[in-house]
Amino acid sequence: MSSTTGSNIAMAKTIVSTIGTIAATAMVARSIARDYVPPEIQNYFYLGLHNFFRRFSNQLTMVINEYDGIVSNEIYDAAVVYVGSKVSPNTRRLKITKPKQENNISLTMERDEKVIDTFNGVEFKWTWVCQQMEQSNTYYYRNQTRSFRSEVKFFELNFHKKHKQQALNSYLLFVLKEAKNKKQEVKTLKIFTLHSEDHFSSSDSWQSVSLDHPATFETLAMDVDLKETVMKDLERFVARKEKYKKVGKAWKRGYLLYGPPGTGKSSLIAAMANYLKFDIYDLELTDLRRNSELRKLLIATANRSILVVEDIDCNIELQDRVSAKSEDKKPHRREENRVTLSGFLNFIDGLWSSCGDERIIIFTTNHKEKLDPALLRPGRMDMHIHMSPWSATAPCGFRLLAGNYLGVEDHKLFREIEELILTTEVTPAEVAEHLLKSDEPDVSLAGLISFVHTKRKENEKAELENATDKVAESVPEAGQDGEKHDQHKENGEIQKPRV
Repeated sequence: MSSTTGSNIAMAKTIVSTIGTIAATAMVARSIARDYVPPEIQNYFYLGLHNFFRRFSNQLTMVINEYDGIVSNEIYDAAVVYVGSKVSPNTRRLKITKPKQENNISLTMERDEKVIDTFNGVEFKWTWVCQQMEQSNTYYYRNQTRSFRSEVKFFELNFHKKHKQQALNSYLLFVLKEAKNKKQEVKTLKIFTLHSEDHFSSSDSWQSVSLDHPATFETLAMDVDLKETVMKDLERFVARKEKYKKVGKAWKRGYLLYGPPGTGKSSLIAAMANYLKFDIYDLELTDLRRNSELRKLLIATANRSILVVEDIDCNIELQDRVSAKSEDKKPHRREENRVTLSGFLNFIDGLWSSCGDERIIIFTTNHKEKLDPALLRPGRMDMHIHMSPWSATAPCGFRLLAGNYLGVEDHKLFREIEELILTTEVTPAEVAEHLLKSDEPDVSLAGLISFVHTKRKENEKAELENATDKVAESVPEAGQDGEKHDQHKENGEIQKPRV
């Protein structure tokens, strides 16, 4: 028994010694390889070992790079959002970011961390990999030599290879959809305006700030039926992607808002943006010199956005016939140094209009009658919304504004104010201005009553002056009538003047 035990101990010592020798030899070999073998050969050797052992694995790894060439990878962008929301309590490192102009804090996984997600009973493991790449190329900047340094980012998606089709046909599509919804939930709306004219040739033509306009359809003081119509039209538009694709029509919608100043056109645009979570691009056509600049700007706008051209009737002369007359007077003027009506319409509903999805185009004007009919037909401006001063629908609009500005739903002066508004043309902007003058409802409403009385007198005076002017224009002056009589007499004709 003792001899057997001694034999086992000796064998164990031999095994341990052998393992130690092998380990020591491996460490020496590794040290020699690291110091004397070129990195290329080392990588080739390690890759060969990795491929050899991978043949015996039932796992499949998909690599999702940040860029496909120079174009961003949509699946990578979606994975950043989706996986960031799936961090588990076991995750030890998280990355937190908040851009200066954003309202929300973004929580994502840190490099080399792993997240396990389960979809339809299948386990998917995400690993975010970031590799620093330093190249030998150098450049000079302010008399200093610097080297190019970049970072390669990608996700590794690991799962059992038998679920490959499910990953491609179901899971990744689910990730894209969920990421889109999450982006919309936390999206900080932006309003984009143009850079200086020197930037038209670059991709940075637009500069943005956060859109913090508080207007919503709940706080918008406009006709209830019209409000409901606009909301349903917007909902129908965003839900009909496949319908637009089926009929071969660009996925866009045009609105014309017309009416006098102060009737809430800008507030309606902000409410539409807040309702849909769409960014706004404010286009000032007078800043453009030619159609090519307009084309570059419109191509640079993003999907799910609203393009706004305010005061289209006075923003720029968009009538080709007017421009043609100007050309006759100035024959040396170059035609390309202007934005033409035909060029503008090509970007609204021509081939260029299909360069993007889910776009809304809004024109505003104070004088609809001044617009060229070519701008107003369906397909360009699909819905015309008249923003008029308050009339029979005023009580509802006024009470909503009073609730928003003063926090009161009823007051003893409401009825008097409503009767005054029904017989006097006032705009929501004028009413809102007077409701802001005091936080005391009695003082604010009394001041509004005084303003409406004054406005009525001014309107009556203006109407009387207009009527007087029309009468004066319809009666010929005595001097002009006498000249006509003498002229007829010289020609041998005598006619009685018209009365």
